[in-house]
Amino acid sequence: MESDFSKKTHIKLFVKTNSPKTEIIGYNEAKKGYKINVKAQPIEGKANIEIIKHFRKKYKLSVEIISGSTSKEKLLKILS
Repeated sequence: MESDFSKKTHIKLFVKTNSPKTEIIGYNEAKKGYKINVKAQPIEGKANIEIIKHFRKKYKLSVEIISGSTSKEKLLKILS
């Protein structure tokens, strides 16, 4: 599922915060986006930082949030 991230330029995420751990839990075919649980709380950008760190550490991808910084629906741009 996640192994094709490096072939994409953008990734749509649907975020659930305050989870036991940060992980991608599935793909929503209808909305064309990945569901991700994030351990951090959505306070002062902590969940956003956690998402960026997760992609850097687990998938070796540098990403930035280009829309949805204060929303549960986010659009990431893959930088490398």
